[in-house]
Amino acid sequence: MNSTPYYEAIQLIERLHRHFLDVLKVELDKKGIQDINNVQSMILYNIGDDEMTVGELTIRGYYLGSNVSYNVKKMVENGYLVQERSVHDKRSIRVKLSQKGLELKTMISDMFARHENEISGSEITDERLNALGDTMKMLERFWAKQTSAYGGGF
Repeated sequence: MNSTPYYEAIQLIERLHRHFLDVLKVELDKKGIQDINNVQSMILYNIGDDEMTVGELTIRGYYLGSNVSYNVKKMVENGYLVQERSVHDKRSIRVKLSQKGLELKTMISDMFARHENEISGSEITDERLNALGDTMKMLERFWAKQTSAYGGGF
């Protein structure tokens, strides 16, 4: 198959995602954190200061629902998340970060800030990152249209 810019972009997105998860794993290992994995850490980071249901987390973070449920369960068991029944809908369970979760979120934020400082002054400029973000958002909208045309979607 001939490689096209579109196909190369798809492969690069997938590779970058795996590389980033590896970077996060190294960070967790350096801190001696072994009771949460890199994917769970990003779910936790995306919850941030909010309180939300697993369904909301799936929609906002574009995670697969079954994986989110399992990962949330593990993070509750390991003390990173607190879960409570929704006041408005007793069938719904809301989650928020515990103190341990907030500390990990801070660690990840510090890692991001450190990375931004390290790339400052390099060829990876804010302008390039903004252009990349714009392109990725266009791809996201394109793919969302492709899935919604068949009844799927985010």
